[in-house]
Amino acid sequence: MLSALRPRLASRCRSPLCLLAPIAVLAALLAAGCGEGVPEDAVANVDGDIVKRSEFDHWLGAAARSQAAQPGAPPTQVVVPDPPRFEKCIAARTRPRGRNAPRLNAEQARQFCQQEFDLLKEQVMQFLISSRWVEKEAEEQGVEATPAEVNRTFEEQKRQSFPSDREYQAFLRASGQTEEDLKYRVKLDVLSNEVRKKIVGGENSSVSDAEAREFYNKNRSQFGQPERRELSVVVTENEGDARRARRALEDGQSFREVARRYSIDDASKDRGGKLTVTKGQQEKPLEDAVFKARHGQLVGPVKTQFGYYVFRVDKAIPGSQQSFEQARERIKAQVRSEKEQKALERFVREFQKEYRDKTTCAKGFTIYQCKNGPKRPPQQPGMPGAGGEGAPPGAGSGAPPQGGAPPQGGAPPSGDGSPPGG
Repeated sequence: MLSALRPRLASRCRSPLCLLAPIAVLAALLAAGCGEGVPEDAVANVDGDIVKRSEFDHWLGAAARSQAAQPGAPPTQVVVPDPPRFEKCIAARTRPRGRNAPRLNAEQARQFCQQEFDLLKEQVMQFLISSRWVEKEAEEQGVEATPAEVNRTFEEQKRQSFPSDREYQAFLRASGQTEEDLKYRVKLDVLSNEVRKKIVGGENSSVSDAEAREFYNKNRSQFGQPERRELSVVVTENEGDARRARRALEDGQSFREVARRYSIDDASKDRGGKLTVTKGQQEKPLEDAVFKARHGQLVGPVKTQFGYYVFRVDKAIPGSQQSFEQARERIKAQVRSEKEQKALERFVREFQKEYRDKTTCAKGFTIYQCKNGPKRPPQQPGMPGAGGEGAPPGAGSGAPPQGGAPPQGGAPPSGDGSPPGG
């Protein structure tokens, strides 16, 4: 076919650029066939897996409904932003909504609808893309979520969340989600947890005695208890009050009485002047005085940045050191946890880079997870875990409880594409 067209094209076109046009078209078609392009009816292409616009619209509706149902949100009609003109959204926002409710003009409503759409779009795109990432990684790792496992987990969450089927059906209507949507979210959670197990398994889950002993030798202070002193104390703001407090104690008044009258340290005053001091945790003047004092000796005033101390040592508690044998299991658990965390962090960095490079988004739908999106991620706290920042707002897990937050562990992949558990 191309050979038949070539003479006709050559006869009509004198420009070298024109002659290159069929090559450019062919290249674009080949690119689309290789998983690079995004069809007109789609919002993203994740390594050849097309995210349809209809799927985006479905989850956008669920996100809008969930946002309207958030605790503390004012009661309002659910409005799903309808770009690019936002006609329905503007009409709903400019309609009177109560005697004292502020009414937006058309321009204010348009801006509000645009901002709302941009926010929901970011969250829905994160969910749809990171869901594909987790499914593809699960396939790569050779793990699966069987229908039986998904159904069992779903039914457990449903029983925990909804006392009756009527309440469950009411949730489905209010959320705009179907039971299949909820089971899909459960499937993602099962896959994510299975991937996590593979990442932290093997050498990352075993700790030898040699590794444990090396940790113990480098961190001996973690397994010891420093020397301590139990005191009766009065802390005053100035030296004059400290001397008056000491005279009152020497005259036979109790620390409880004197502390109540003079002390500025509420914590010890409320306990009758009692205070426990640990070696290595105090200002040097106070620590030196406390650990040099004899049992029962009245000492002070001792000047510190917090005030003047007058005290008596009531009890000396010697320090102790836990042996390696005593601490062995605790050490192994701690080292194992640190190894698993490092393995997860390393995996997440590589995972995000690999799948971002395989993800192309349609114009107007680009987010950080797209290779043609922003170069910097949005500001989000820490490394996401099972909380699911990529989920539509309030959508939660397989079966969110009534009225609010989803149970942890059932949420979809996080907003940056990390498998849960990171």
